[in-house]
Amino acid sequence: MESPENESFRDTIGTLDDQGKRAWVYPKKPSGRYYEWRKIVSYALLVFLFAAPFIKINGNQFLLFNILERRFNIFGFPFWPQDFYLFVISMLIGVIFIALFTVGFGRIFCGWICPQTIFMEMVFRRIEYWIDGDRNKQRKLDKQPWNAEKIKKRLLKWFIFLIISFLIANIFLAYLIGSDKLLRYIADGPSEHLGTLFPLLIFTAVFYFVFAWFREQVCIIACPYGRLQGVLLDNKSIVVAYDHKRGEAENGRKKFRKNEDREALGYGDCIDCLQCVHVCPTGIDIRNGTQLECVNCTACIDECDHIMESINLPKGLIRYASEDEIEKKEKFKLTPRLKGYIAVLTILVGLLSGMLLLRNEVEANILRLPGQLYEHKEGTIISNVFTYKLVNKTTREIENIHFKLRKFEGTIKVVSNSDTFNVPPQGLVQGTLFIEIDQKDLSGDKNRLMIEVYSNDDLIETETVNFLGPRSYN
Repeated sequence: MESPENESFRDTIGTLDDQGKRAWVYPKKPSGRYYEWRKIVSYALLVFLFAAPFIKINGNQFLLFNILERRFNIFGFPFWPQDFYLFVISMLIGVIFIALFTVGFGRIFCGWICPQTIFMEMVFRRIEYWIDGDRNKQRKLDKQPWNAEKIKKRLLKWFIFLIISFLIANIFLAYLIGSDKLLRYIADGPSEHLGTLFPLLIFTAVFYFVFAWFREQVCIIACPYGRLQGVLLDNKSIVVAYDHKRGEAENGRKKFRKNEDREALGYGDCIDCLQCVHVCPTGIDIRNGTQLECVNCTACIDECDHIMESINLPKGLIRYASEDEIEKKEKFKLTPRLKGYIAVLTILVGLLSGMLLLRNEVEANILRLPGQLYEHKEGTIISNVFTYKLVNKTTREIENIHFKLRKFEGTIKVVSNSDTFNVPPQGLVQGTLFIEIDQKDLSGDKNRLMIEVYSNDDLIETETVNFLGPRSYN
């Protein structure tokens, strides 16, 4: 082991060499219990990712983020521009949820749930292992001249990467424009929708670039979440950690030798085999502590456990643990900061749940026509003109819409061929209506009216408006 005065510490990211050039990472193929669990989680999430745009709940796409048409569906609940506050609260809940788990369990989201990690490690990297081989074979293939073997492997890998990138781009498009529209575009043929084809090809190129070349640099350079862990983590956070107390002991690391009493000689359990470094997908040495590049993928845990088993030493030299657990043997417990995040998250979830329960399926907006005063009709009748807009947030037609006044005697006349009308599924209807009230029923020049909106005999919405009348002089 190097002495402390000779020990060097990085001031650049681990994927750059001394000249500042890209140091390509050739991670060893991982294996072990955590890797098997990650495969189960990853493939379940991949199935969900590819299926979600095609799942319908009450006719609504399960997840939809149609920015151009300002339509959003989250877990089957449709969100319209009028519901933007609900969308904001949902996003806040997501941010607080990730922050909570980062404070408690480090970058576990990156290693287990992040689509970038799942696609890279469980799809593209596994294809690469299948075609190019494991770590040493990949390094050898990169260094060898462009012979028939290398050309064949490269073309096959790049072609498969391109097909998968195109498939991911289509799924991404389904989240943006809707799966029904995407399937219709596919049936019509690409030449009929060139305006959609070109963005699709651009997205394909971006995904191909990310997974074929940029790779771990997304997590290290582009993703802002990696920077947040430096702010959110503390000594009590559970992370993928190297037990330096056990690994270094008094005299540091030492290569393994049979029949040697390492404990009596003062050496730690780390045999400096570098397998934890070789298996790391971001090319770092976890023994240097928590680092920016670490995505908590657990590959080093599996590899170290395998080495410890092979030399009859206890597993867990690298494990999920906090700095305080390693230094002070303190077990994980809820800190005041964690309790604060949990409280905020609980309040936001309760607030969103209440708002969703109270949210109407039809939203009505009734406003006085700007610049228009009241009008005298026959006798003492006073008339005001209003505009109305009704938004149907459901996938079924809302029938026989009509208006009534609450607590006022008067009439409402809709400017249409009929006093009732229908609102189409996920559509809106707008128009003009007149409200006529006898002057004797008014109290001054400004009156608050409650207008009830009915579908057949069911009250579906109420709106409050100002009704203008002649000023009364006593």
